[in-house]
Amino acid sequence: MSILKVARMGHPALRARARPIEPGEIKSPRVQQLIDDMFETMREYQGVGLAAPQVHQGLRVFVAGFASSPDDDEHEERERVPLMALINPEITPVGTALAEDWEGCLSIPDLRGKVSRATEINVKALDRRGRKVELRAKNFTARVIQHETDHLDGVLFLDRMKSLETLTFLDEFGRYWHARDVPEE
Repeated sequence: MSILKVARMGHPALRARARPIEPGEIKSPRVQQLIDDMFETMREYQGVGLAAPQVHQGLRVFVAGFASSPDDDEHEERERVPLMALINPEITPVGTALAEDWEGCLSIPDLRGKVSRATEINVKALDRRGRKVELRAKNFTARVIQHETDHLDGVLFLDRMKSLETLTFLDEFGRYWHARDVPEE
């Protein structure tokens, strides 16, 4: 496996709509290696998701998630995004509920901002074996899937921000913003 170079904001690869992967291509060594390399790259940079356009590949595939650990508490387990590789995803919001929360991006390092997203979604896609999958995702998992699917359409989280008032560098997020969002005990 290889660590891939991550495109940063400003690179044209991040603004192009990715092409669907044909079912016959999915099991090819090229696509399988790309998926493996994307998982490895995501772990290396401590991300929770990574879309193919972020690694200079104009294909409709993303990886996301992280494995649970024995030390996870109940809250961490509820917020854990299961490991997944989704190809040609199609998202449908469930209901009209939206939530605004913090997002960051490996292609926009050291910045965070609040983005409004559907709190629950249905996703239809193909898995890395080419099988049709349908899943319902809520809260943080739904947010991650929407963020990564946006990358497949050339959309960055900054494009979804209603206001740039919450746009902050990571250092200042930790110093000034994070404390505001954590309830006092």
